[in-house]
Amino acid sequence: MLKKSILALLVCCFATAYSQESPDKIDSATMDKWSKPYRNWHYYPDPVIPSDYKIPGMEDFKDFDVSIVYQLEGKQDVWYMSFIGFNGQGYNSFVAESKDLIHWTNPRLAMGFGAEGEFDYGGCVIGAYLYDNWDAKAPRVLKKKDGKYWTLYGCYPQQGGYEMRPGYESVAVSDNGLTWKREVSDPILSVYQSDIKPWEKDCIYQPWLVEHEGTYYNFYNAANEGVEQIGLALSNDLVHWTRYPYNPVLATRAGQYDSNFASDPKVYKDGDHWTMIYFGVGKGGASIMVAFSRDLIHWTADPEPLYKFGGHPTGLDAQYAHKISLVYNPANNTSYIYYCAVGNKGRCIGLLTSKKLNVINTKKVFFVKNIP
Repeated sequence: MLKKSILALLVCCFATAYSQESPDKIDSATMDKWSKPYRNWHYYPDPVIPSDYKIPGMEDFKDFDVSIVYQLEGKQDVWYMSFIGFNGQGYNSFVAESKDLIHWTNPRLAMGFGAEGEFDYGGCVIGAYLYDNWDAKAPRVLKKKDGKYWTLYGCYPQQGGYEMRPGYESVAVSDNGLTWKREVSDPILSVYQSDIKPWEKDCIYQPWLVEHEGTYYNFYNAANEGVEQIGLALSNDLVHWTRYPYNPVLATRAGQYDSNFASDPKVYKDGDHWTMIYFGVGKGGASIMVAFSRDLIHWTADPEPLYKFGGHPTGLDAQYAHKISLVYNPANNTSYIYYCAVGNKGRCIGLLTSKKLNVINTKKVFFVKNIP
C-alpha cells in the first residue's frame, strides 16, 4: 500500500508539472535536423531472420517479429537478439546470437507460453529491457537490479490465433539474460484496471522501458477497436505502475502515415532530446516513423516516415516496415535498425544500416542503398 501511495504521489507531481499542452513544441526545422541522421540509410539485401528460420525442436514457429538486440556485461564481442515466432496458437520468445550483427545463430527458447488459465497463456513477447544506458549510441547492455535482469513483456490470455484480445503487460526476470520467467502474479497493465481510458479499452500491447532520473517510464501501444495509439505509465519499482493522466502521449493523425496506428514506440536519448522511433499504419501500409521530445512527456511526430513500406529494392517490406530495434557498433561506426518486414518473403526481420556494408552473399558483393 505504501508503494502505491508513493507512486500515486509521483504521478500527481508529473500531472501538475506537465500539463496536456506542451510548453515547448518542436518546430519543423528542428525536426528535420533531428531526423536527418536516421534518413537515407542502406537496406541489407536479405532477411537476417527469415520467415522460415528453423529453431531446433520448435520448427513449427515461424513469421518472426519484434526483434530487440542487446548485450551482456563482460561479453562485448557478442550481441543477442530476442524475437518472437508464431505457431498458429500463440507467441513464444526466442534468442539468437551474433558476432557481426548480420549472421544470427544458436536460436533457442527465451520465454514460452504461460500456464493454462493465466493472463500470458497465449504467449509472451519480451524485449522492453532494463538497460544501463538508453543513449542512441550506447551499448545495449542489460542492467541488473536486485541481482536480476529485468524486462517488461506483452502477453495474451488465449491460444488459438494471432494477438487474441485482450492483451496484457507484465514483468519477467532472468539470472543469465537469456531465459526469462514471470516475476509477478498479476499483469502490470490490463484493460480491467481502474485507471483505464477509452483509447485503450480493448487491448494492451507491447511495452518499452526507459529509466530516467529515478523514474521508470513504460511507453506502450493500446487499442480502441481498430485504432492503436501510444500511452505512458510510470513506476518507481518496475512492479507497480500508474498511467499518465493525459494519455495518449502520441496519437494517430488523420490523413497521415499514422492515421490508423501509432504503435510500438522505442525511445532513445539523442543529445539534448529524446527520439521515439515507432510505426504508423496509414496510406495503405506500415511505415517506420519518428517523434521527438525534450521531457519524455510531450512528443511531436514528424509527418514524413523515416522509411516507407515498399522501400526495400527486393520487395522485402512491400506491405509493412515496422517494429524496430536500434543498435550502434563502435567498431565500424555504424548504426543498425532491425525491423519486421512483411512482403514477398513473408514476415521476417530486415536490416537498415547508417553506412554501406560490404556484404558477401551468393558470391556477389552487395552495396545496397536506400531508394527514397
